[in-house]
Amino acid sequence: MPVHDQLLGATQPVLSISLEPGESIVAATGEFAWMTDCIQMTAGHSGMSAYTAKAAAGTVAFASRLPGAIICVEVTQGREFLVHRRGFLAGTPGVQVSTGFRQPLRTGGMADFILQRISGAGRAWVELSGDVVRRDLETGASLRTHPWHIGMSDASVAVQLAELDEPADSEFGHDARQFAVLSGPGSVWLQSMPWLAESHHRNRETADHVPAAEGAAGPAAPR
Repeated sequence: MPVHDQLLGATQPVLSISLEPGESIVAATGEFAWMTDCIQMTAGHSGMSAYTAKAAAGTVAFASRLPGAIICVEVTQGREFLVHRRGFLAGTPGVQVSTGFRQPLRTGGMADFILQRISGAGRAWVELSGDVVRRDLETGASLRTHPWHIGMSDASVAVQLAELDEPADSEFGHDARQFAVLSGPGSVWLQSMPWLAESHHRNRETADHVPAAEGAAGPAAPR
């Protein structure tokens, strides 16, 4: 679908999407920053809504929640993505969002560590916090990271939470005893603001509408 998008600003960008009459995008209900009067929002399932241009062309905009970057990805049946729990910003019809990974995280503020799965077919826009570093993992290669540094990855990347053998004191708090093991093949986009991202997600926990379907993120990571 010929949706035209534009990023406005730099430090805390805004995604502006122009729609011709009859064109739509999907995003979380009520998460838009602004939209012209010809855009109609229709509530759907799992906290998602369709934003549709009716009689005339219009614009709908979505503001990033934290300083960082907004990345556009092409989603196909052969290429799906995992993103942090509040990473999905918007997508074209045909894009689906579900829970791709859920595992208990040892922290007092949140019970589970969750990654969303973006699947289906179309374009999706993902919000990442801080500066973004991309790492490409070959088959058999792995990367260890603090869970909150995971911004996005190809769904082919296996995710597994592991725990340090001995307790460790850290500025990140109790959950610093746990780390994530990411195993290729596939690409990983790491975000540089884990502490702010964690605080933001914790404050938004009651408003989180990620569907409850659970599943493993790719094949099991090697030990």
